[in-house]
Amino acid sequence: MKTASLHELKKELSFLAPSKVLEICIKLAKYKKDNKELLTYLLFEAHDEHEYIKNVKEVIDEQFAEMNKSNFYIAKKTIRKVLKTANKYIKYSGVKQTEIELLIYYCQKLKNSGIALNKSTTLTNLYQRQIMRINKALANMHEDLQYDYNVEIKLLLI
Repeated sequence: MKTASLHELKKELSFLAPSKVLEICIKLAKYKKDNKELLTYLLFEAHDEHEYIKNVKEVIDEQFAEMNKSNFYIAKKTIRKVLKTANKYIKYSGVKQTEIELLIYYCQKLKNSGIALNKSTTLTNLYQRQIMRINKALANMHEDLQYDYNVEIKLLLI
């Protein structure tokens, strides 16, 4: 079976009755947790981005709190898992400011986690890539916001 393009899907959905579109959304939500999470964001959390950021930060805090620091290998796996979770929530939002705030928060938590980042090339590279992602997203922001976030980024680099 060939998958339809986004344009084709949009065109076809525009012809359907609202009740049929609702039925399709419910069916999508049943089959995949990511779909259900995205639908939850769109319906309940998209209107208040600050509260959404606060909730995601709490999730990141919980995951860092559960990290096993005694085993370096498991700690690295947890760090990657937390980043994957943060990226998922960033993708749901699609707002650059949310991306910047969550990545800065992730980097702060990683830096303050007690794990020696310089001990592992993998972790050092992961950390540096997140800093580059922040800078890339920041390049398109307003000058005042850039200044505010650059202050936080400089603290990450120390």
